[in-house]
Amino acid sequence: MRLTVLVPGGSGQLGRDLAALASPSVDVVAPGSAELDVTVTGQVLAAVGGLAERAREAGSLPVVVNAAAYTAVDKAETDEERAFAVNADGPRVLAAACASRRVPLIHVSTDYVFPGDASQPYEPSDALGPRSAYGRTKAAGEDAVLGSGAASWVVRTGWLYGRSGSNFVKTMAALEPSRPELSVVDDQVGGPTWTADLAAGLLELASRAAAGEGPSQRILHCTNAGEVSWCGFARAVFRHLGADPARVKPCTTAEYPRPAARPAYSVLSPAAWREAGLTPMRSWEDALDAYFATAK
Repeated sequence: MRLTVLVPGGSGQLGRDLAALASPSVDVVAPGSAELDVTVTGQVLAAVGGLAERAREAGSLPVVVNAAAYTAVDKAETDEERAFAVNADGPRVLAAACASRRVPLIHVSTDYVFPGDASQPYEPSDALGPRSAYGRTKAAGEDAVLGSGAASWVVRTGWLYGRSGSNFVKTMAALEPSRPELSVVDDQVGGPTWTADLAAGLLELASRAAAGEGPSQRILHCTNAGEVSWCGFARAVFRHLGADPARVKPCTTAEYPRPAARPAYSVLSPAAWREAGLTPMRSWEDALDAYFATAK
């Protein structure tokens, strides 16, 4: 089965991995925001129409994986209008275009849609309660996609890191040589996720969706397995760098205030992903090992 995949947000760390990991039978078109701005209706309509035509000419099946997002969590607190345009209005227009062209859509969302006060991993059906502008706009985007009439799936993930762009792993690696000690919050717990692993999962789901065999569950969670605090994650990164993890000191969220509230606990349950017959994600520790192994 051949696929033609449109990836809005193609210049981001996830978008780049989606393009890099595609097999020879998968044609990935991954425009960045300069080429496809999801807030511009005309560009969205042209892109989805072009996808459908390209797939028809190639004898392949079209599908959209939306990786475009406004992810500046703190900046969104004072720029919510722009965040809403990218995270909610953009997906709404994209979903409408997909519905009109009968193109399946997979929309990537976030753990920030939850309040973060749970004591066990969140299931897709758990009540939302975003506590930041970023979370609110992403929750609105989920509603827009699922209510569009398109054949669509929302995939929530979190704590992403990859080869391109800025992320926590790269920040820790950059700071390690210049800081004798580093304080990192220890009271926020989540599931670190390598974008290469997420991309592989999304491509697997995309192939199912394009073939008309998408899961009946329309909201899924996809992160590397397990959980850890930011402090614990930073210590794991230091170990891979050959640095003493004891140099990473725990601190509380209150000691490191940020404009946007972060979920204290945002671990996502993999149960629905596995029940859908999709390949289970490996542990975050194994993924981090693989990330550093490929960097050598």
